[in-house]
Amino acid sequence: MSEGTDAAAEEAARIERGRLLFARPVNFFFAAQKLEGLPPAEAPEVAFCGRSNVGKSSIINAIAGHHGLARVSHTPGRTRQLNFFAAGEGTESPLTIVDMPGYGFAQASKAVKADWQGLMFDYLRGRPTLRRVILLMDARIETKDGDRAAMDLLGEAAVPFQIVLTKSDDTKPLSRLQKRQAEMAEIVRKRVAAHPVVLTTSASKGTGIPELRAALAEIAAGG
Repeated sequence: MSEGTDAAAEEAARIERGRLLFARPVNFFFAAQKLEGLPPAEAPEVAFCGRSNVGKSSIINAIAGHHGLARVSHTPGRTRQLNFFAAGEGTESPLTIVDMPGYGFAQASKAVKADWQGLMFDYLRGRPTLRRVILLMDARIETKDGDRAAMDLLGEAAVPFQIVLTKSDDTKPLSRLQKRQAEMAEIVRKRVAAHPVVLTTSASKGTGIPELRAALAEIAAGG
């Protein structure tokens, strides 16, 4: 078997593991507004965050295969709590998905810090089961000061994060999307806490969702 065939087979296996993780229902099980009110730290956790209009709920719903799981708010930045969802219940490698509040339409780092002070930062810094933060970035627009401030806070909290581009189906022409991907690649090269792989997704078209599920399955399995 050639090296290329081996790589293709391994990628297919990764995708299948991701599919299996989310083949069972993903269930909401807890919401917390205070640090002392967090659920017990058991399964590995992956937290999703991003600006309030980045499409976070849509991405969570897409990976779960449940369009009504995470509520899509028409008032960005409204939620101010951590929402916990269980994936892979009853399997050897369960995973907890945490939906973090968006950091609003803030363009200044002070505003981001105000949104994420207290519970959010304490959760990032002190949760022993938190394995990675998925930082969602809109593929259609440039990186905002608020996004950079969020990356600074993740670095300060010593939490590894992975950038996932959203709404790629609405990014035209293709050269615009490629420019955005190149920009993200440059960002992760300069950020110690950043995962080297940037994923490009579309919740409406399903683009990149199998790859994101595969990444989550690896984390669930201890990768």
